[in-house]
Amino acid sequence: MKKNLWKLLALSVVAAMTLCCFAGCGDDQPSTQGGENTGDQVFKIGSIGPLTGPASSYGISAKQGAEVAVAELNANGGVAGYTFELIAADDQHDAEKAINAYGNLMDQGMNALVGAVTSVPCIAVTEESHNDGLLQITPSASAAQAAQYDNCFRICFTDPQQGQHMADYIYGQGITNCAVLYDVSDAYSSGIYEAFVEAYEGLGGTVAAAESFASGDVDFKTQLTSIKNSGADGLFLPFYYTEVAYVANQSVDVGLDLPMFGCDGWDGVIDQLNGDTTLVDGSVFLTPFFANATDEKTTKFVAAYQEAYGSVPDQFAADSYDAVYAIAAALEKAGSADNAALVAAMYEIELDGVTGVMTWDENGDATKDAILAKIENGDIVPVNAE
Repeated sequence: MKKNLWKLLALSVVAAMTLCCFAGCGDDQPSTQGGENTGDQVFKIGSIGPLTGPASSYGISAKQGAEVAVAELNANGGVAGYTFELIAADDQHDAEKAINAYGNLMDQGMNALVGAVTSVPCIAVTEESHNDGLLQITPSASAAQAAQYDNCFRICFTDPQQGQHMADYIYGQGITNCAVLYDVSDAYSSGIYEAFVEAYEGLGGTVAAAESFASGDVDFKTQLTSIKNSGADGLFLPFYYTEVAYVANQSVDVGLDLPMFGCDGWDGVIDQLNGDTTLVDGSVFLTPFFANATDEKTTKFVAAYQEAYGSVPDQFAADSYDAVYAIAAALEKAGSADNAALVAAMYEIELDGVTGVMTWDENGDATKDAILAKIENGDIVPVNAE
């Protein structure tokens, strides 16, 4: 857990640097990584995520969302005398590759990092960014350890938050005997599962069956048959969209017909099912973003994203878009690309983003409202709009 002492020290850094700027010091310093700006200099934002492989939908969306934000910021003249450049690297949803990607981006002069996108690679990268004192904001890695150090922050909900929110919703729907299928090899899935069970049982619910699998598995019939025989009245699936599609298809094969619930890893399941949502219609999952929202920020972002990429942005694009704007806000607050000043500023800013109005607590977690989504006739709609 992060220490309040760090927050006090960090604020002191911002105050000291602000005083220094007003005093006119640092005008003769070069604008390099971690240094003061002397004019129109480039602030390099790194992006790490899976651009290839089974989780590439997440990484590509995140990279593109960041690109839209960078283009907007530069079109508006940049921040604090800096323009922005996005430099991206592929981690293929692999921890070792993520560490290599981080080293490559640091060699290119990275000033701050958006990433990694998924939890296991992000946890590995935090060790590196912590050693360097670099500002790191993950758009979507929800495992608790993905923001375990003082320099690390996140845009998405944490695993405990997701588990608690979904337990509250499922139990509130009168489902008191819910089964769970989760990925025992994945920190993201296991973390949500553990938080869900604790919260759900605390509400008075019973976990009818807790079945597991390992990343890469494609046959879930044994687990689904066990769940069918458990007497469950609901099924919680806290894992990524690829496996959700397998489960949806194989549930039919074993004759399992239960209402299904998920987490933010479900984003992308409609594409995975080639647009045929028959098997998942009525399913509810947690998400921070609706592309069809009508507020000005969302409509502007969606229009810019569609113009650039010819598709509708998902929550990973939105999370990454907000992460870039958070870095820009921290840079404006700090008035400097100094690592410590940027990190300190994160504890003081408030961002009105496309995924909500947020601040960051002493753990680096974003505080914002959760949204529940429902798959309905091939579309994703907010549950609270019913």
